[in-house]
Amino acid sequence: MENKMGTMPMPKLMIKMSLPIMISMLVQALYNIVDSMFVARLSQDALAAVSLCYPVQTIMIAIACGTGVGFNTLLSRCLGERNTDKANQVVLHGLMIALVNWLLFVVLGFLLARPFLMLFSGQEDVIDMGVVYMQICTTLSFGVFMQITYERILQASGQPVYNMIMQGIGALVNIVLDPIFIFGYFGIPAMGVAGAALATVLGQIIAMLLGIWIVQKKTRSIQIHIRSFSLDFSILKQIYKIGFPAILMQSIMSFMTVFMNQILVPFSLLAVNVFSIYYKLQQFVFMAVLGMTNALVPILAYNYGGRSYTRIQQAIRVSLGLSIVIMAVGTLIFQMFPSQLLLLFDANVSMMEIGIPALRIISFSFVFAGISMVLGSVFQALGHPNTSLWITLLRQLVVLVPLTYVFASIFGLNICWLSFVLTEILCAFLSLVALRYVDQKTIQPLKTFEV
Repeated sequence: MENKMGTMPMPKLMIKMSLPIMISMLVQALYNIVDSMFVARLSQDALAAVSLCYPVQTIMIAIACGTGVGFNTLLSRCLGERNTDKANQVVLHGLMIALVNWLLFVVLGFLLARPFLMLFSGQEDVIDMGVVYMQICTTLSFGVFMQITYERILQASGQPVYNMIMQGIGALVNIVLDPIFIFGYFGIPAMGVAGAALATVLGQIIAMLLGIWIVQKKTRSIQIHIRSFSLDFSILKQIYKIGFPAILMQSIMSFMTVFMNQILVPFSLLAVNVFSIYYKLQQFVFMAVLGMTNALVPILAYNYGGRSYTRIQQAIRVSLGLSIVIMAVGTLIFQMFPSQLLLLFDANVSMMEIGIPALRIISFSFVFAGISMVLGSVFQALGHPNTSLWITLLRQLVVLVPLTYVFASIFGLNICWLSFVLTEILCAFLSLVALRYVDQKTIQPLKTFEV
């Protein structure tokens, strides 16, 4: 039976593929949002401890999702070429990589948690709470690594609706357990930030188990038999040819957060909390676009494997249009309701003074960021991952961090947020220039394969 990624009308396919992934990624954003909302009710120090751990969590997600981009792209290509034997081996290699990544973070969590947190705070209570939170999240991170791998299997096989079910149930577990574990209900002792970490990882583990069951029972195009696994370094090389730049791109976000914290700490820990809150709030806008780009990658890869010039062009146009609409709506929300968004985290008057201008100024960058995000996925799917990497480096590190530092040093805290807007305008322009190059080199030659 023909895969719908090669036949369904593109606008309908983009919406049908994107919507479940968007919802599942928005639900994924709830994990850290809910943790922070409940932890903020403990104390500002507790919120600071969790906020300082956030870059490590995003690095784990970056490695899982970045590897998933390479894994997903190769798997989609194999399915588009009808090479089921290789597709099954790609899946087994993806699962092996997930387990190796988990073991790596178990070790790193125990060795580096305290030294990392001491870079940003000299308060022992903040550091102690952060160490507990980080070590629980890293030790039990097999849940998130395996969960994301199974999500990519479902995406590549054209069944993203199951991602929404996995993420929804995992997030529901997290939301229900957060207050129980943090504050202590139903005979369970209050565990504070440790309870927030446990609620998060248990939600991820439940989602992982559900993903395993769904793939085994519902995905006919892929068969997972551990005994048939044969280590193939060429498959690993193909996965990481695209996956490694994607890991770097998503890890850059974590490094950007670290550097931003270093810029903001001299102002106050309150400024760090505001940036952390902004970052978690904007996920509800950015995750929607990321969900769409997660659908775009297998669609482009499948049709690139099938040599379909017309469908690739349609996918790019439709995804750019959708991203502009989503980001424009996000900008309006941040402009109209900044105080209400901050109150979700028990913001006091001092936090409002910093947070309201921050949310309003940074949100003007959203539409431009959406253009770069979509085109970055286009470059990855069509075999130009380094182009995507350079754009991301400029967006989140090379231009943004120095510009923020200069603005903060010269003009103060409220004006430094303007660096986000200027950076995204520049990088959207560069992404469009790069698209013209990719179109001429990779997309236009596919015209010869169409009748």
